[in-house]
Parts: sequence; structure tokens; C-alpha cells
Amino acid sequence: MRIAINHSVTSYTSFSKKLISSFFNGKGFFFLTLVISFLPLPLVAQTSNAAELYARISKLKVLGSVMYIAAHPDDENTRLLAYLAQDRLYRTGYLSLTRGDGGQNLIGDEQGVDLGLIRTQELLAARRVDGAEQFFSRAFDFGFSKSTTEALNKWNEERILADAVWIIRKFQPEIIITRFPEDQRAGHGQHSASAVIAHKAFKAAADSTRFPEQFKYGVRPWKAKRLFWNTFNFGNTNTTSPDQLSIEVGGYNPVVGSSYGELAAKSRSQHKSQGFGVPSSRGTQKEFFMQWEGETAKADPMEGIDISWNKVEGGKEIEAAIDNILKTFSIAEPSLSVKPLGRLYKQLLALPDGYWKTQKAGEIRKLITDCAGLWLEASASSEYAIQGDSLRLHLIANNRTGISVQLTRLAVAGKDTLLKAGLPANANFQLMLTLPVPDSTPLSQPYWLVEKMDEAAYKINDQQLVGKPENDPAFVARFYLLIDGEQVVVDRPVQYKYTDPVKGEIFQPLVVVPAVSVSTDPSVLVYKKSESKPKDFNINLHANRSFNGYSARVNARLGAQQLAKTDSAFIVTAGGGKDYTFSVSNKVLNGSAQTLVQPYVEFVNHSSSQPAYLSVTSIRYDHIPAIHYFYQDAIKVLNIDLKTAGKRIGYIEGAGDKVPVALQQMGYEVVILKERDLVAANLAGLDAIITGVRAYNIHSFLTQRYDVLMDYVRNGGNLVVQYNTNSQIGPIKADISPYPFNISRNRVTDETAKVSFAIPGHPVLNYPNKITASDFDNWIQERGIYFAEKMDSAYAMPLVMNDPNEEPQNGSLIIAAYGKGTFVYTGLVFFRELPAGVPGAYRLLANIIALNKKKAF
Repeated sequence: MRIAINHSVTSYTSFSKKLISSFFNGKGFFFLTLVISFLPLPLVAQTSNAAELYARISKLKVLGSVMYIAAHPDDENTRLLAYLAQDRLYRTGYLSLTRGDGGQNLIGDEQGVDLGLIRTQELLAARRVDGAEQFFSRAFDFGFSKSTTEALNKWNEERILADAVWIIRKFQPEIIITRFPEDQRAGHGQHSASAVIAHKAFKAAADSTRFPEQFKYGVRPWKAKRLFWNTFNFGNTNTTSPDQLSIEVGGYNPVVGSSYGELAAKSRSQHKSQGFGVPSSRGTQKEFFMQWEGETAKADPMEGIDISWNKVEGGKEIEAAIDNILKTFSIAEPSLSVKPLGRLYKQLLALPDGYWKTQKAGEIRKLITDCAGLWLEASASSEYAIQGDSLRLHLIANNRTGISVQLTRLAVAGKDTLLKAGLPANANFQLMLTLPVPDSTPLSQPYWLVEKMDEAAYKINDQQLVGKPENDPAFVARFYLLIDGEQVVVDRPVQYKYTDPVKGEIFQPLVVVPAVSVSTDPSVLVYKKSESKPKDFNINLHANRSFNGYSARVNARLGAQQLAKTDSAFIVTAGGGKDYTFSVSNKVLNGSAQTLVQPYVEFVNHSSSQPAYLSVTSIRYDHIPAIHYFYQDAIKVLNIDLKTAGKRIGYIEGAGDKVPVALQQMGYEVVILKERDLVAANLAGLDAIITGVRAYNIHSFLTQRYDVLMDYVRNGGNLVVQYNTNSQIGPIKADISPYPFNISRNRVTDETAKVSFAIPGHPVLNYPNKITASDFDNWIQERGIYFAEKMDSAYAMPLVMNDPNEEPQNGSLIIAAYGKGTFVYTGLVFFRELPAGVPGAYRLLANIIALNKKKAF
């Protein structure tokens, strides 16, 4: 670990010697394991070992900060971030312009906003490993882009630039580093756009005429000293060169017990939805930099920049005080540092107001409580705080080291309890409170989802929220303490706490929810215009608190139609619910091709009425905190010219998609096939077998079932393989097809790109639906990804498409006869288009499924 002092940099080896020698300043024998564990959940860190505490005290001396900027979660250089944060001890931030909403999902079927929520939490988990801080702009990841111009235009460049300027002005970095260049070497239009934004923000943040409306919120122009591009060598692109500035970042940190390559691997491996688990690296590792702006640096990005207390008026005395605390630090009794830290805090507060005074004051407050070994907890036994109900809180304070501590006051959500409770050594002080949750309590909606978003950017009306990675806690408990005579105020978020029989004690976010949530099923209703067959849909009411003596009017707005049912005795206990089924024919649609079912419920009792229309979506994975958000759960309704041939479809689920639901709505019977089901007797009665996206990437058993699947095709079946990836991250090793082809990284990202028909007479364009150019209207995000290439001559390629200024591509859909049956590989993004209710996608998929039904054209 490096400690920057008076413009010089000492090695982490000398630092660790100082630390080890300090261990013997305590009393008696000790045993120390220098291991820092990083918890995947957002626990308030209340257990810091002595090595961490010493490092954090040392960081008080370092007044330097670095901002790293790129486009997406997982773009950041985790090794460099870990090195800057834990070796140089700089305040280190990563600004990801997007939340990764347009990526793909290896662990589930979440897409779009849902995936962005997952990737936000994965990024925060990564930061808990490497020690950096996380920021976001309001840009939405609209999917892969080949053009910098497209990304900047869709985002509205000036809006995202304003966000970057705001974050820079608040963070005040000495240097700014981009991950990507501004040209095609970035490999993605959003990557290069992030570099353009970073470059412009470097200048605009210092310009008082740019975004002056921000100044009323307390920021001021900020001029970073230098702007660098952190060049790279991965894939087939090497942008590093020996003449670039370079630094060694592969060192071993004995305090942490890891090399920076090991920390980087742990950090990057948090991006589980993207399949980014990586091996640890050890040994010499250099990072290279090309300087774009600022006074030339020759040996180090921060050379010549004062990162000591000399830059703060009155700071010399502060630095001397920190040195004294370090000299007397005791590994056996870190609590001995509490009193001098308290004096340091008073000394700091006497300085003129400024950025570093505020930053270091927060660090010292936390150091005081952590060195004191205080455990302060605010928990609820329920995951939900329910509007119109109450919440039972359990507050605990434990003075684990036995220093002089008095709890003088506790305050939470307007409840203020005066206390004069001494906290004896290792004894739990406990207080139970019942907290009312008024109907007006704001829901725990992620702040960037409160307003309806624009095409490619979230709408955020509160300037102070811009840049924040997530919401503040719904409720905060404030502990007022006297620690060794020093007044300290500590905030703890109120969290949901429970014990899992396998995982043990678990903390999760506490979520404010409505009294009733309203959900619908299915997500899509598909009518065939030629049929008047009614379809059912359900509106489900889930009561989060008990209801007695209420009536409920359940409304379903279907286009211009208003459907309603009245439940005159809505009596439901907390956690219970009711389903209301509506049966509707497409006759009520009056020929409309697309509409929505929008639910709305009114509850009435003798004294009040209460509306309900929001659904609660919960996303749960073990590696991140539980995620909740709210939206109106409308059903997409399609009334389209759709014909189908065949009845029973076998579906092998992939990495996550919602195609089976769409198939059922089209009228097919869908049979989910597991490994044990892939035997000839089970497959013989299936009209088609479809594999989900990335199925061959994640199911090794498909290689062993190759012969079974090929026999199925040879005997008259139809095997439809949706896209798989073939990359360094997820190489495709399985046998897939009867005739060879390669899976490329080719794609068409313009969802409006013209689609031409190379074989107009091919059955896939004619039976049972006549496919025309209009079937490719209103597609979302892209046309297709991971196209086929180098195809055997047995394959027909009926579709041709390309992005602007590129050569035509014919690998989006390839079809081959094999024996009596048909094999299909397609990169067309049905997994996006079907849930989005794109009519043409349904019609084209129906034709693909019907390919083994012999017809002449």
C-alpha cells in the first residue's frame, strides 16, 4: 500500500513494516490474520480489523482523488481502481454513464430496466471489493451501437454531458481517466461516446458559463489537472505502446492479503449476469496511459500534484496529528486511538469550510466508532414498511471494547427518544419502537424510475439525485453518542434482518410498499384476427396489510373498453390475495391491432377510499441485495393476422427469455425439455424444438444429446436454435448443426434497418403467413446478434440486412433441410421482440416453426 506524503510516494512494503511494528505497541500476546472479507449485501460495515483501521487512518493523510469514466458496468479497469484506492489511498470513483440496461443476462430472464437494476447492484458489489465509489449518469443503455454519433444523439449529448460535469464538480478529481478512446478502437458506439463525454466534461466542468444552473446546489467550477486514456490490450486490439506513461499495478498488498490482480478478479467476478467470472492474476502488471489534456506527466499520472494537507489552510497541524495517531496505534487496542481521533476531529472542524474538510470529517467520524468497536443496529423483522400500517423496530447498541460511551439520544422518522444510557462493556442496550407508516410515505421506488423515461435516458427532476448509485435508505436511525467525552452522531439505515437456516444472519434493504399491489397475468395476449375465440386474463390483488369491511371495484381498461367487477366483501389478511378473471373476445377490440389492459382498483370502506394500481416486482439473487420496484402491470394485447401450423413445441430453456409465454399465447402447447427428456421417444410427437438464447453456452448436456437431436431432425422434426455467443467470455464448444457454420459477433444494431428478401419464394416467407417488409416495423433495440457466417452450401439464407454504411449480412436466419426435417439457426432477437409485442416477430416465428410442414411455392 502506498501512502502519499509531501509529494512523495513510499512503498507499501515500508507501510506494512510500520504497521507490523505498531502491532507490538499493544499489551500482551496477539494473533492476527490479515484478511478482509467483502460481504455481497449492503451491510453497514461495523467490523474492521486493525489492519483496515490503520490503513484508513493513513488515508486521512492523502488528499487526492481520481475519477474513472466509461459507458457500462463491467467496462471499468478493476485492477487500476483497486490499486488507486487501496495502494495509493486516493478517493477513487467510477462513473458508468449507463446501468447496463441493454446488455444480455446469463443468470435469468430479466431484460431492460430489470437488468439495469441487477447490474447496478453487481457494480456496487464490485466497488465493495476494490474500494472505489460508484456513480451513474441518467443515460440508458439502449443496446449495442456501432456509432458514436448514434449514442450521443439518442442520449441527448448535452444532457449526459451536464450529468458528467455535475458529478465532476461534486467529486473534484485531480485527474480524470477514460477507459476508451473516442474512435472505433473502442469497439462500441457507447464506449467511444463515453470518451467524448469525458473529454468535453473535463473542459466544461471548469467553465463557469457551462451549466451555471448547477451552482445554486453548492458546486463550483472545477478544473482537473489532467485527462488520460487508460490504453488497453485485449481481444485483437492493442492500444498500448512503450512510449506511453506506465505504472506498475501488479503488486502484493500484505495488509489486504491480496495482489491487485487478485482484488481485480474478485471485483470483476461480481458481474455475474454478464458471465464475467475471471481468474486471479499475480505478478508484474503495467497500466498504460495516453495523456489528452493538462500539464505533461512523465513518470506518474499524479506527479507534481499536491495531495498532502499543505493544500488546506491550517493543514500542517492536521497532518502532524495524524502522524502521532499512527505512531501510537495499537493492534491489540485500536480503541486507544479514539480519544486522539476525537481531538483530531475538533481540530479539523476549526478549519475553514472546504471539500477536504467535509470529506475527511466523515472519514474520522466513522473511524471513531469503528476503533471504539461499537455495534449500532437498527432492524425490522419485516421486509416491508406498508403504507397505512406500522413497523416494529429493534434498536441495539453494544460497546464491544468497553471504552467510555454514553448513548444520549435516539431519533428515527420523527420519533426522538432522550436517553442518558451508559453503555457498559459488551452489554446490549436494546430499544423497541413502533413506527407509524403514513399513507403519504414515499414508496421505495428507485429514483431514476419515478418518472417515465425518454427514449434513451432516465428522467430525473431532482438535481441532487443525479449521479447517485441508488436510493438513500427508507428510514435512518440516528444514534447520539458521547465517546470518551467527544460528541459523535452516527446514522444507521433501518434494515430487514432475518436468519436463514442455511446462510445464517441476513440483512436486506427495508422497502416501503403500498397496502395492496396489483398484478396481471399473462404479460401478453395474442389474438388471431381470423378467430373470435375468447381469452382469459387475471388481475391479482395482493394485500400487504389486513383488510376488513372494504369493498373492491376491480377495473380493467382494455383500449376504449372499461371492464369491471365489484367485490362487495373484500376481506383479506396480510399476505393474502384474490384473483379476478376476465374473459374477453377480440370482438371488443373493434379491429385494433394493439392495445393494453390497464388494471385499476378502488377500495372503499365506511370512512375512506383508497386506490391501488401498482405492481411490486422483486428480483432476488444470492450475490446481490433483493431489488424491488413498482410499475403499472399492463398486459400487451395483440390482435393480428397470425396463422400457425403445428401444435406441440418442445422448448429447451436458455440463459433467460420469455419466449415460451409468447408461444403459448400463439396457441402452441409448450413442453419444457430438461436433460432427462431428450430421448427419442419424448421428441417424436413434437412439431418443433426451440432452444433458448445461449442454451448451448450454458448446457453442456446438449453436446451429449447431439445425436438424439439430429435423429429428431432427420426423422422429420424441426430444430430451431436461437443465438449463442462465441467469444473469449463464452466460447461455443458444442456441436449444434448437421452442416457446419460459424457463430460470429456480427450483428445489426439499427432496429429500423431495411430487411431484404434474398429468396422471396422460400417457405419461411410464405407459409402460413405472408411475410412483408411491414413485419419488421417497430422492432426494438436491434434486429439481431451473433449471426452465422461461413455457412455450408446446404443452408438457405432468405434475409439480408445491414447497419448504415456497412456491407449486407445474410447470417441472421439460416435454414437447411436434413433428412426429412429442418434445422434453423437464427440471431434475430425474438427474445426481445415477442415480450415487446411486435406483431411481425410473432408471424415470422410461426413460419419458422412451420418449416417442416411441406408446402410448394
